[in-house]
Amino acid sequence: MTAKVIDGKAFAAGVRAQVATAVAKLKEEQGITPGLAVVLVGEDPASKVYVRNKHASTVEVGMNSYEHRLEASTSEADLLALVARLNADPAVHGILVQLPLPGHLNSDLVINAIDPAKDVDGFHISNVGLLGTGQKSMVPCTPLGCLMMLRDHHGSLAGLNAVVVGRSNIVGKPMAQLLLGDSCTVTIAHSRTKDLAAVCRGADILVAAVGRPEMITGDFVKPGATVIDVGINRIERDGKGRLVGDVHYASAAAVAGAITPVPGGVGPMTIACLLANTLTACCRAHGLEEPKGLTA
Repeated sequence: MTAKVIDGKAFAAGVRAQVATAVAKLKEEQGITPGLAVVLVGEDPASKVYVRNKHASTVEVGMNSYEHRLEASTSEADLLALVARLNADPAVHGILVQLPLPGHLNSDLVINAIDPAKDVDGFHISNVGLLGTGQKSMVPCTPLGCLMMLRDHHGSLAGLNAVVVGRSNIVGKPMAQLLLGDSCTVTIAHSRTKDLAAVCRGADILVAAVGRPEMITGDFVKPGATVIDVGINRIERDGKGRLVGDVHYASAAAVAGAITPVPGGVGPMTIACLLANTLTACCRAHGLEEPKGLTA
């Protein structure tokens, strides 16, 4: 068996095109342009790349992009004051504070200062609670992207056994909640799960988000299962740096029915879903119908 490759890059392009069409319609019919504000504190190289990509993608779909770059020494009071201004700005529909923050800043405090309706990362405690109780919320981008791809591949997910390897607040836990919402039977596993391979082999859907390079090998995978690899790890191999996922791709692809590659799988969906969340937040702020197929 050779697994079908789930092309996240192509899927994300389709999501961005759908967002761009909806944004153009909003502008034409309502005179409204969705706006995304991104706050970057410090000079973390990876964060700078992410912010640059987010800005380019936001502009590409016709939204307004507001970048705020602050010194690494910025005080918590100054950062919270900026968040308060963005909360009050009607032109800003989505606010994203790029993580990680410098060590002297309390990430939880800052994230929970964002207006939950503008929390397009879905990290605010109110959105976490709403998602956990099956209510309308802003959904974290990476799990939302995974859900979109799974729905596209399977159609209905009802009754499927899903195993999520990883229990982070950013991916593992919200992913499990989304799968429950689509009527899967869900197991959350992690690095300390006893006989992890046997647990994973029970999965029709296996989501790897544990943060360990190539930890999930082919003998963890049920024949024909769908494998979603959220991990992105930089390793040295043959004297060269390369990106790999949490799944050992070659061995897993030989067993799985479908699999996401790294790179080019889940990664592109994260920014696409950030744009989708910003559009959703804008529609909700103005009491307009939300775009179909772009929310959980």
